[in-house]
Amino acid sequence: MEQSVIFEKLTKVFQKVFNDDTIILRNDLSANDIANWDSLTHMVMISEVENIFSIKFKLKELSKLEDVGSLIGLVTSKLNK
Repeated sequence: MEQSVIFEKLTKVFQKVFNDDTIILRNDLSANDIANWDSLTHMVMISEVENIFSIKFKLKELSKLEDVGSLIGLVTSKLNK
C-alpha cells in the first residue's frame, strides 16, 4: 500500500477519533499538537488504526511511537510483511 493511501486513511482516523475535521496530518504531528489527545484517545486511535489496516501492534512497538511519521513507518512495515 502506498504511503499516500496510508496517510489518507490515517487522516480520516484522526479526524474521527479526535472529532475534528480540520486535522491535517504531518510527519511531526504528536500528542502535544492536539488538545484532546490523551491516553484514552490514544488507545482508541491505535485500535482504529489496527482495525482499518487489519494489523496488530505489539506493546513494544507502540512505546517507540513519537509522532505521526513513526506511526506511518510502523503501519507501512506491518503491511509489507
